[in-house]
Amino acid sequence: MNSTQVNPFRSTHSFTLDLRWVLDELIRDQWISVEDANMVAGLPQGHSQMHMHPLQRVAEARLRRQLLPSVDLDINLLTEWMSLKSGLDVFHVDPMKVDVPAITAVMSYQFAHRHGILAVNVESHEILIATAEPFHTEWEQGLAQVVRNKSFKRVLVNPTDLHKYTLEFYNLSKSVAKANTSPGQSKVNSFEQLLQIGDLKAADANDQHIVKIVDWLLQYAFDQRSSDIHLEPRRDKGRIRFRIDGVLHDVYELPAVVMSAVVSRIKILGRMNVAEKRRPQDGRLKTATPDGNETELRLATLPTAFGEKLVMRIFDPDVLVRSFQELGLTTENYETWQSFVSKPNGIVLVTGPTGSGKTTTLYSTLKQLASSRVNVCTIEDPIEMIEPSFNQMQVQSQMDLGFAEGLKALLRQDPDIIMVGEIRDLETAEMAIQAALTGHLVISTLHTTDAASAVTRLIDLGVAPYLVAATVNGVMAQRLLRTLCPECKSSTTIAEDQWRMMTAPWRAKMPEAVYQPEGCLACRDTGYYGRVGVYEIMPMTHELKELVSQNAPLESIRQLAFKQGMKSLRLGGAQKVAHGLTTFEEVLRVTPSVSAKS
Repeated sequence: MNSTQVNPFRSTHSFTLDLRWVLDELIRDQWISVEDANMVAGLPQGHSQMHMHPLQRVAEARLRRQLLPSVDLDINLLTEWMSLKSGLDVFHVDPMKVDVPAITAVMSYQFAHRHGILAVNVESHEILIATAEPFHTEWEQGLAQVVRNKSFKRVLVNPTDLHKYTLEFYNLSKSVAKANTSPGQSKVNSFEQLLQIGDLKAADANDQHIVKIVDWLLQYAFDQRSSDIHLEPRRDKGRIRFRIDGVLHDVYELPAVVMSAVVSRIKILGRMNVAEKRRPQDGRLKTATPDGNETELRLATLPTAFGEKLVMRIFDPDVLVRSFQELGLTTENYETWQSFVSKPNGIVLVTGPTGSGKTTTLYSTLKQLASSRVNVCTIEDPIEMIEPSFNQMQVQSQMDLGFAEGLKALLRQDPDIIMVGEIRDLETAEMAIQAALTGHLVISTLHTTDAASAVTRLIDLGVAPYLVAATVNGVMAQRLLRTLCPECKSSTTIAEDQWRMMTAPWRAKMPEAVYQPEGCLACRDTGYYGRVGVYEIMPMTHELKELVSQNAPLESIRQLAFKQGMKSLRLGGAQKVAHGLTTFEEVLRVTPSVSAKS
């Protein structure tokens, strides 16, 4: 926000804000009334309020702006107001863009805490210093003596964020430094052999500093809406990355010995074999936040040149309570999907690449179908989420319990509905066919690009075409599109040839308005916030069954499905563009092209 008003006190002396001064200035600027000010000043103070910033005290009162009663005086708006009073620009801290080791090296925690300041960006010649006390300048001379070769610029920051990130950054930096110097005996495993003069100390996985780093890592990932956490070892440093809305972001770098200890700590929590570092392992972990929310994580390790790489897949606990409309299914698609899964027997397939939302679709469907009158059984590799209304079994390859063997065992458990995590081979496919022919509903996944390819994939595995035609109820292919941030998206135009490219071979009407990403604080300057599903649903009609039983080529099956009304993934994406949910570029990035003729 541009600012031209500078408080006259700024040029005369340094002072810290107090509640009375803030209230008087808000009255003078006609933001609050005298009655509001007296009410805030008269509120009882507990121990926590005594140490609270004046702007936080005002925000807690939940006042409305005097001349604009529809506007709440929250902490962000009050910070903007203080920017006008002080002439300092407002700075929004994005923890994923902060170089924590660099900013914590500028000054000690004691100095930062005492003066209520925090370095938020370090350049070659300038340091950005955030403060919630714009008129307090006594620290400037002391800091100038420490950073003699650099100038510094002051910016205003939300006092709540300042307190939170000061603690978070300095605690993390301290834990990493302490863990890096903790005594230990083991070395970091690497395929590169290096003769080290002296001992390379490694951190202990049970060290308290490592425990704090892991706690920070998990909570940070939850706060940032991450779907996956990647811990990637390198020669000297390990890299932490988060996948957010389908895109990976660099988060932090740890010393190699600390990264190794963090991976070991997570393996301990996931009940994995800590000593085994040469083979891939799978595990799971359940966390509980202070507010009572439980989140499950699936763990997978992989031996690499510089140690074990660990990926943690985070499963949103709210997935099972979301409706199909919230997942992105249109009314027409939902009714078609329901017709597949409401049949007493047959095979229903969900296709798509890794990370396309197949697990969410399967669990949401099973959760809807599960009742006291039916027996729902699953065979998974691994079990993604624990759900009490299902009977879940995990593949155990070391015990020769694969999908086919597990499915054979499930058939003796009197099931009504069976979910097979994935059909990977002929044996599993044949067992699924057998289950469907004997009166069971089987729901499973395949890795194919579109719906029609799922049918030919089963035939390619070795299943007889007439068995595929006799058992498959329908196929749904899906993808996840990033959705535009509602806070910052702006209207734009789309060329007619771009629209035709996205909707060909159909003749969809050009939308009156489309939107483009801009970037703001809420979406971390990406322009996107969250994801929505886009679907291609192919019912196995009588005509399609005849075509499949004749072992017709894929293109013929696809063309007939389109002629009978199937809408492609790209057309589904175009509908999302027309509704202002996503962009033309995002649809082309995620969905396959369509070559079928109408």
